Amino acid sequence: MISMISIFFLQVILTLTNIVAVAVFGIDKLKSKKGGWRISELKLLLIAFFGPFGAYAGMLLFRHKTRKIKFLLVPFFLAIQVLILIYFYFYN
Repeated sequence: MISMISIFFLQVILTLTNIVAVAVFGIDKLKSKKGGWRISELKLLLIAFFGPFGAYAGMLLFRHKTRKIKFLLVPFFLAIQVLILIYFYFYN
């Protein structure tokens, strides 16, 4: 059984990861406009895997990577994370 402290730390980690994801998508969009060094798509997808809420919010907020087919994985990552959270909250 997972304790309340563990759930709290999980929430903190997920929140921080999603904040980082929004920031990274925003930074990459800014760099794309200015023609600077870019974050690779692989790294963006990896960040999206661990912070899908933030990545999806960043995609919509900054209108970034919304036309790329491989970034259709981000909503799928989001659904997986929601299912995992539901499992931890209701079945543990």
